[in-house]
Amino acid sequence: MRTFRSRLISVACGIAAIAMSGAATAAEKTGHPGTIGEDLRYRGAPTMHQDLKMVTSPGAPDITQDEFDQATKIYFERCAGCHGVLRKGATGKPLTPDITQQRGTEFLKVLINMGTPAGMPNWGTSGQLTEQQIDIMARFLQHEPPAPPEWGMKEMKETWKVVVPVDKRPTKKMNKYNIENIFAVTLRDSGEVALIDGDTKKIISIIPTGYAVHISRASNSGRYVFTIGRDAKIDMIDLFMDPPQVVSTIKIGLEARSVETSKYKGYEDKIAIAGAYWPPQYVLMDGATLEPKKIVSTRGVTVDTQEYHPEPRVAAIVASHEHPEFIVNVKETGYVLLVNYSNIDALSVTTLEAARFLHDGGWDSTHRYFMSAANQSDKIAVIDSKERKTTALVPVSKIPHPGRGANFVDPKFGPVWVTSALGNENVSVIGTDPVKHPEHAWKVVREMKGPGGGSLFVKTHPKSKNLWVDTTLNPDAKLSQSIAVYDTTNLDAGFVSLPIAEWADVGEGPKRVVQPEYNMAGDEVWFSVWNGKEQKSAIVVVDDKTRTLKTVIKDPRLITPTGKFNMYNTRKDIY
Repeated sequence: MRTFRSRLISVACGIAAIAMSGAATAAEKTGHPGTIGEDLRYRGAPTMHQDLKMVTSPGAPDITQDEFDQATKIYFERCAGCHGVLRKGATGKPLTPDITQQRGTEFLKVLINMGTPAGMPNWGTSGQLTEQQIDIMARFLQHEPPAPPEWGMKEMKETWKVVVPVDKRPTKKMNKYNIENIFAVTLRDSGEVALIDGDTKKIISIIPTGYAVHISRASNSGRYVFTIGRDAKIDMIDLFMDPPQVVSTIKIGLEARSVETSKYKGYEDKIAIAGAYWPPQYVLMDGATLEPKKIVSTRGVTVDTQEYHPEPRVAAIVASHEHPEFIVNVKETGYVLLVNYSNIDALSVTTLEAARFLHDGGWDSTHRYFMSAANQSDKIAVIDSKERKTTALVPVSKIPHPGRGANFVDPKFGPVWVTSALGNENVSVIGTDPVKHPEHAWKVVREMKGPGGGSLFVKTHPKSKNLWVDTTLNPDAKLSQSIAVYDTTNLDAGFVSLPIAEWADVGEGPKRVVQPEYNMAGDEVWFSVWNGKEQKSAIVVVDDKTRTLKTVIKDPRLITPTGKFNMYNTRKDIY
């Protein structure tokens, strides 16, 4: 068997040979001319990098303080999202000194410059890093990784701000908008969220938020929207105001992905929770003001090898409908936490075993079972929120990425939940009815062929017969600029592709199509056409019944739109 080193060198040499032969650039080869390699992928979240002490390691090449500072900034902005802040590895490989010193400076320079077929960006040949920066990074990676500062109650309270006190907020809705049908749209690279009226298709307001908002969650009442940026900044937006505006804000760490509010009867909107990537922890807050109340670390041992992990990041969080609990995914260790918020002064946390690298997921149609992707383990964990146990670990094909997933009734197998994947073209259909269809429950009952890998989201609606699948990160422009749609009553017929980016008519750029989202009525599907920061983007609205173009929302303020969250569907967990 060939070693990793020999395989990588052969791959790198092959790429180098292509480059020297005058072949097309990486962007041209993917069908996205004029677009640098980094713009074809999700970018790593910016993370605080200042005030870190330089650490030098025996056996590592020399590095100056200035070079260390440069490398630290580059690593946190470009690399930490995949390899982890402490370089222990997650989606990307570990980059600890015991590994990197074995590889050596020249090997690491080739790796950084050329990238790998498995998805490591070609930072050098794409023009993102200079030859000098690559040399600095290759030496930096052979030293012990510097740990960024912790972020505790003191730091949180210093960033916490109640912009509009509760007693100064309106007692009734002051605008004429149908707030149930408002869409909160992430404007990724501008650090904003656009609130769009789902009835008129007009922008209500553009609200400054954290960088690259990962999700927007509606409160149980439907009045508030909670956004969380990848920089761990939470903004609480009051939809009753005219226009809607931020009423409270806090920064709960240095990097984060998830926020949620309580939904159990008697506790509606009383407690908010957010989970951080760094430091690895979650925080419980007052649901009306975001005042931080309790911080809980997630550092611990892994579910499989029982080894200590210093950086178990908090991924998806959902609010249970069965108990006063939040269900919290701990990514690197592979545990699911049931955090009971009935008494946060005597917090009760139940730990369930699942599989490592837990990421995103959503409810089955009954809102009892939480279906969660353990992406690098190629499994879907099924969590029974009523019985408070792990029901199953369902093997699926490579790197599932469901978003919240999609629920419908399969004509042959009954109620099912669906995930697509980053790592392959398959769309996996899993049975979810242990009562009437026990023979199909918690099994992959269909493995449908999709257009290709690089899918981020699937979507359907209880009133629809369509299942929509994007291929946002596929390197083929024809796939990343279109959407696949299946008829859920005739899945054997395969999918039909719709040219969403062509319908948007926004000119040059990557024009990736991402995240189908239904309106409140379930008769329209919205798609983001995500272009470069300096290029035109749009929202394309499609008639669900006819699968035809209904309208295109264009505005210079729609800068790099990605995720969209309809308030009614988000509040009711409809997907």
